[in-house]
Amino acid sequence: MQARRGSVLAAVILAGSLACVPAIARAQGSQFLLPEQSTAKAKELLHQAIDALGGPAFLNLRDSSCTGRTATFEHSGDLTDFLQLNEVREFPDKARLEYVRKGRNTIAGYVLGVDGLEFSHGGIVVTVYSGNHGWSYDRSGVNELPADYVSDFRQQVHVSLGNVLRVRVNEPGMAFRYGGEDAVDLRAADWVELTDAEDITIRIAISQSTHLPIREVVQTPLDPKLHSKSEDIFYFSDYHLMGGLETPLQTTQERNGTKIAQTFWDKCEYGLNPPESTFSRQVLDKRWAQAPDKDRARDKKASDHLKEKQKDDEDADTTAKKN
Repeated sequence: MQARRGSVLAAVILAGSLACVPAIARAQGSQFLLPEQSTAKAKELLHQAIDALGGPAFLNLRDSSCTGRTATFEHSGDLTDFLQLNEVREFPDKARLEYVRKGRNTIAGYVLGVDGLEFSHGGIVVTVYSGNHGWSYDRSGVNELPADYVSDFRQQVHVSLGNVLRVRVNEPGMAFRYGGEDAVDLRAADWVELTDAEDITIRIAISQSTHLPIREVVQTPLDPKLHSKSEDIFYFSDYHLMGGLETPLQTTQERNGTKIAQTFWDKCEYGLNPPESTFSRQVLDKRWAQAPDKDRARDKKASDHLKEKQKDDEDADTTAKKN
C-alpha cells in the first residue's frame, strides 16, 4: 500500500482576491515594523482570533462531534463523489472517522488517506487513531494501520489550526512575525507567520472584519523524496456559532497545488465527553463480530480477490518497466 499524505480535517472556499488587487497575494505593511513590533502585532492578532473563535471555551475544548459530507478526489484533483462523514475527536490526538456510502462498494483509499481500504457490505469504512496507534474497519475486517499512516495523522494534528492556536502559540522556540495586510478570499485580512524549531512555517490569514482565521498555509522543510518543500493550504469559511464556538462549516485542503480534501459540515457539537472506547480497536472488533456471517464471508472473499488482482497488476507493471 502507498500512503496518501493527508487526511481528513476540515474546509471549502476557493482562494480569491479583491477586484482591485492582483490575484497573487501582496502582503503590505510588515516591512515598516521592527522585529519586536512585528512579534507583538502577530501575537495580538492571534489573541484576537482566539477570542473570536470562542475565547476560553475554544482554549479549553476537549472534544468535538461533527457530521457532514466529504468530497472524494482523484490523484489529479478531479471531483468524483461525496461521502457521508461522521467524525469524533478528542484533542489533541484521538479521532474516529466513519465514512458512509450508498450504492455499490468502491475503493476509498485515496479519499481516506490509506490506500487499499474498501467499503464493507454495509457501505462503511472507519479509521480510528489514538496516540501512536491506528486501526481500520473495512471490507476485509479490522486491521492495524501501518506506522507511517499514524505518523502522518500525528503530523496533521501537529500543524492543525486548532492545535496551533490552543497549544503551540506557547511552544518554546516558536518565532512570530506579522506578515502584513492582504486580500484573501475576497476579504481584507492580516497575515501572521509562525516558524517552529523544526523550521516548519505556518502562515495564518485573519479576517480584519471578524478576526476569524480564513486560511492556513503550512510549509514543511525539504522533502528528500520530492526534492522540494511541501505546502498544504487550508481554507475555512461559512462560520456559524455552535455550542459557544465559531465553527467553519466549509473546509478545504490543497497539497502542493492539488485539492485533496473538502468537507461540508452540517452540525458540530462540543463537550459530549465520548467514552474512551470510542477510540479503541475493541469497538471495531465488536462491530465486525456483529456483522452477519454471510456478509463477512462475502466481504472477505471480495477483498482478497481485489488484493490479488492489485498484486497481479503491480507485478505486470514491474515486468513491463524491466522490459
